[in-house]
Amino acid sequence: MTTEFRKLTLAGMTSLLALAAGAAQAEKVEIEYWQYFFDARVTAMEQLIESFEAANPDIDVTMTHFPYADYRTKVAAAVPAGEGPDVVQLFYGWLNDYVEAELIQPLPAADFPPETIEAEFFPMVAAMREGDNYWALPTAVRSLALFYNERLFDEAGIDAPPTTLDELVETAAKLTKRDGAGNITQVGITAGMTAQDHHWFREVLVRQMGGEPYLNDYQTVNYNSEAGQKALEFYTNLFTGDDAVSAIGFMDEPQAAFKAGRAGMHIDGSFRIGSLNKTRGLKWGVTELPATADGTRSNYSSYWVNAITTKAEGAKYDASVKFMQYITSDEAMQVWLDVVGELPAKPSVGMTEANAADETFGPFIRGLAYANTTKFANESAQRQLMVEMVERITLQDVSLADSLATAAEAEQAILDDYYAD
Repeated sequence: MTTEFRKLTLAGMTSLLALAAGAAQAEKVEIEYWQYFFDARVTAMEQLIESFEAANPDIDVTMTHFPYADYRTKVAAAVPAGEGPDVVQLFYGWLNDYVEAELIQPLPAADFPPETIEAEFFPMVAAMREGDNYWALPTAVRSLALFYNERLFDEAGIDAPPTTLDELVETAAKLTKRDGAGNITQVGITAGMTAQDHHWFREVLVRQMGGEPYLNDYQTVNYNSEAGQKALEFYTNLFTGDDAVSAIGFMDEPQAAFKAGRAGMHIDGSFRIGSLNKTRGLKWGVTELPATADGTRSNYSSYWVNAITTKAEGAKYDASVKFMQYITSDEAMQVWLDVVGELPAKPSVGMTEANAADETFGPFIRGLAYANTTKFANESAQRQLMVEMVERITLQDVSLADSLATAAEAEQAILDDYYAD
């Protein structure tokens, strides 16, 4: 073989290898994932993306995140323009808006069988189903629990947190402090519909009083009832009258009062754990929401979900399906719990002996077994009606029954307008 021939052969082989490498590179699919910025969430997703790419070397996932205040606007502008995420994170309460705006597409039933999802996930994710498909699925979920200040409990001689609603009121009374003029300087329990109390009222107290807050798959308001009146009476008694154990607007925000050590108890979500852990000098515990005297329990659950956008097509769509399958797997949920502190969306992960018995996460995880998820048409507007319902009672001297009826009528109008289409 001549030197020239060998050179030609080597050159040809080099060209073939280069072409092969180029073809392999061309076959690699790149997809984009978007979520709002939160340190722990970003860290967890970086870890998940690294594991996914190791198992799927033909797929690259790029993560983009924005401040929460800008997030929805960015998504709404990018996807219709054929830009932005292939897989997107959204709050479950935004689902109807995303579907209506054609920002997301249903998950393929072949890869996400509804019967499998219903068997493996906590029941509240059924809110994501329409017909034979799910629109989205969560990696993690949230529920409510009762936080309590251990230092204030010790100071008041209280040995344990309340387990019933009656005990909640009795405990709150022991924790409430007033100045010489009778003004509350320390609340026994926080109160405020602007925080999580609107969920506590509708999905917890109304159900505990024997009612059901909505009918017809959350399209019909049903809390203007005897049970609803009992629930609202219990709630408003916390901050009205001479025996009040709370005050609306105390230190502006309920969580601020608890962080400052000026509130004995506070109802909030599992997402509050991280910020409480960072509050210097605060020694707190957490327990399940109080039951009724006969043991009736209820809870509210919310969650952020992941969905495939309408931008994803062809090979990007197939890669997005694979990525969705991974970030909703048991492995991903355990990572999310360990890094972010949010609860696994599957009992197979959440209800393990170690997780369910955990001193911090356990009360929230156990609460998922009896939690309900409100299907909102417009969460902020529906929440504002709860705020105004309380204001009519406390500021305008409107009767409890009339204020409840007004709120129910106004909320029904919101639902009727939304579902009219």
